[in-house]
Amino acid sequence: MKTLIDAGQTGSCQCMTSPSICLVVNLSALQFFLFAEIALFLPAAHLRGELSSGTSYSLSFVDMAGNKVSTADGHVNVLVLTTPADREKARTVGDHVPDYCLGNPDYRMITIIHFTRRLTAIGRKLITPLVKRRVNEEAKRLQARYNAKKITRDARTDIFTVIDFDGSASSQLNEPAQSASFRVLVFARDGKLLAQWNDVPSAEQLTEVLTQSH
Repeated sequence: MKTLIDAGQTGSCQCMTSPSICLVVNLSALQFFLFAEIALFLPAAHLRGELSSGTSYSLSFVDMAGNKVSTADGHVNVLVLTTPADREKARTVGDHVPDYCLGNPDYRMITIIHFTRRLTAIGRKLITPLVKRRVNEEAKRLQARYNAKKITRDARTDIFTVIDFDGSASSQLNEPAQSASFRVLVFARDGKLLAQWNDVPSAEQLTEVLTQSH
């Protein structure tokens, strides 16, 4: 009967007689544990499959008013993905849109309000009117900007807001359902992704990209 010492010695002898096999096994184990540790510490943003700039995407959404909008329907789209907590950031993005885009039907801003927690039917019914109220407030701010530029157009018709209760809208951007990321993406008329940010772009950055879309 082999003792534990004998068994250990046998294992050692096997490695001594086949060092290349032991080396491969050890390297494979090391690679596995390194990958596991890296995956634990990488942020979620690096693990998700982000959209690629320069690639065309035909993403479709339905806003609160029932309008069907797409990133490849002939408009230049500034798409903002936000949570209710980051609504001020979304407002700032709107403020950074250059004046020549205001009231111009070729340009459109789509705001997706993503809720990271699943809500009951009652919860959705309670929240929807609150979102509508805030959208109407934003329409008044935009209308004031229109009036200052002598743009005779109802600003409310130029606001496209998608309420994403179930993650179906954010998932098209490869965003995890429970992610609270803030993202800004600019799509050309054919759906080509021109630029994207994970924070509020400056007015200069946004203007530069929108100018290239002409």
